[in-house]
Amino acid sequence: MRIALIAAMAGLLVVSLCIPEAFDELGLLFAGAYGVVRAGQVVLLYIGGRENPALQRSTVGLGVSTTIGVAVLVAASFTDGALQGALWALALLLDMGGPAIFGVEGWTLAPRHFAERHGLIVIIALGESIVAIGAGADAGIDAGVVTAAALGIAIAGAQWWLYFDFVAQVAERRLSRATPGREQNSIARDSFSFIHLPMVAGIILVALGMKKALGHTEDPLELVPAVALLGGTALYLLAHVAFRWRNIHRFSTQRAIASLACLALIPLAVVVPALAIVAIAALLLAALIVYENQHFAELRDRLRHGTAAQTG
Repeated sequence: MRIALIAAMAGLLVVSLCIPEAFDELGLLFAGAYGVVRAGQVVLLYIGGRENPALQRSTVGLGVSTTIGVAVLVAASFTDGALQGALWALALLLDMGGPAIFGVEGWTLAPRHFAERHGLIVIIALGESIVAIGAGADAGIDAGVVTAAALGIAIAGAQWWLYFDFVAQVAERRLSRATPGREQNSIARDSFSFIHLPMVAGIILVALGMKKALGHTEDPLELVPAVALLGGTALYLLAHVAFRWRNIHRFSTQRAIASLACLALIPLAVVVPALAIVAIAALLLAALIVYENQHFAELRDRLRHGTAAQTG
């Protein structure tokens, strides 16, 4: 298991080095290194499930979908343009869709640990987004940059708040209370393995928009950074809507409305100063947090006291 883990770590390092040129001359090397990472995961699961035939069967299914996905990535490395993009999308669909195709019955998980690990992924993404905000200030520091940076921290803090203050606790409790086996594994697959992808993508897009905004605080954003900043915020909030629906089958109307408001602001973002749009986005998220803190105060209090009683 240690050898497989070290090999996967080496492959992941090569993957990270290849990412800037993954769609160009380093595409084949990226696909090969990614294959090493995924193979390491499959090997670790297979070894860990030596005494669990159901887990080994699920691991074999994962290995099949992974192999096909990596093969498509290899094929994509010899193409370019729209065809390359389509092959990448197909590879991701086949690779990530493995558990949906081959079933989830054989997997075993520790609910609390599983939820915590995905929460840490969100924290890492938010931390990297703050680094990106700092990188956007390389043109010099003035009052506009300082204000935009502070607002960027407020946006990152709001993203953290919206996930960890309430949503993460509800999801962890729902996962823990689900019947082990198919029900619990399906929730884990859908809520965490799948729905967390657009959450993290939204955080990354917001970071991109913030980086561009800090470079030109007095000028309007270009279309791509505007879509990244506001569309990324909308994507993050919509992922939360899906996350809540999958866990407790309740629709978060206020977060859906906030996401639509972000999308509606995109035309404005290309005509007003970037600093103004950043401020509006921060105020919108702050208003959403204030509303939810007031509207769900009693429910949040019951959840926190219940969680404290269970863990105390």
